[in-house]
Amino acid sequence: MKLLAALAAQGRRLLIAGLVVGIAFPGLAERFAPAVVPLLALMLCLAALREGPVAVLPRAGETRRALVMVLALQALPPLVAGGALWAAGLMSAPLAIGAVLALAGAPIVGAPGFAVMVGGDARVALRQVTMGTALLPFTAAPVLALLPVFPDPLAVALGALRLLAVVVLASGAALVLGALVPALCRPRARPALDAIMTLAMALVVIGLMSAVGPAIRVAPGRLIIVLALAMGLHLVQTLGAWLAARAAMSRPEALALAIAAGNRNLALFLAAMPSEAAAPLMLFVGCYQVPMYLTPMILPRLARARGGSQ
Repeated sequence: MKLLAALAAQGRRLLIAGLVVGIAFPGLAERFAPAVVPLLALMLCLAALREGPVAVLPRAGETRRALVMVLALQALPPLVAGGALWAAGLMSAPLAIGAVLALAGAPIVGAPGFAVMVGGDARVALRQVTMGTALLPFTAAPVLALLPVFPDPLAVALGALRLLAVVVLASGAALVLGALVPALCRPRARPALDAIMTLAMALVVIGLMSAVGPAIRVAPGRLIIVLALAMGLHLVQTLGAWLAARAAMSRPEALALAIAAGNRNLALFLAAMPSEAAAPLMLFVGCYQVPMYLTPMILPRLARARGGSQ
């Protein structure tokens, strides 16, 4: 337990180590790719154990507010950005497509783990993951109609349903484990759960960085441009959500919502695209992991700088 607690305390450094390893060893990153989905399921199960399996759903009286949050994060921003890009004739550009998808995606399943690292409410983050994934086929449908790379938008809906099934199965596994081993749901077990979640997140990012390492050698100029766009987009989403939420909810809740806003699941959309359409987006996807996995270090500083100490 002491070892795991020490590991949890070094969570932010572990995430950076995962980024560095994934960039430095692209061959290793490709080998880690098949493990990404099982690790994501493990992270969800641990988050549900930590907060209780019922945390995936809003409490009584919170459903309307939770629904508004999902629509504000996933429906409005991509429609505004997509409409502007379409009007400017830029919608077919890979970076434009990547930016719109980053605005339209549901929160990543690692959001509860990130929330724990910054002192946010992991239950709020877990709820946003669940509801965002469940509503993704509806919130994304108008956006996908604007994009030229989705010959079959139904594939996105089916992908969202598969991801929702993973959420439900992980929560069910947490329910069974909690019943069989009640000690796992007690507060003293949280450092161990946090440590395992952190390690799983560090391993996941290794498998998502396979396109970044080669770009450093082959196209460093393009890499800088794409990385700057990814970091700027992430900052706008994260800081915008924090500023909007801090006056209406507690600091832990606002931090969790900011994490859900900035950390989006793009992999689901890529799985629904033809491979020739997805390939040009892989560099953007890899670059977008950089600000996401730096969130636990950057968000607390942003919150303090923007008057978030209350």
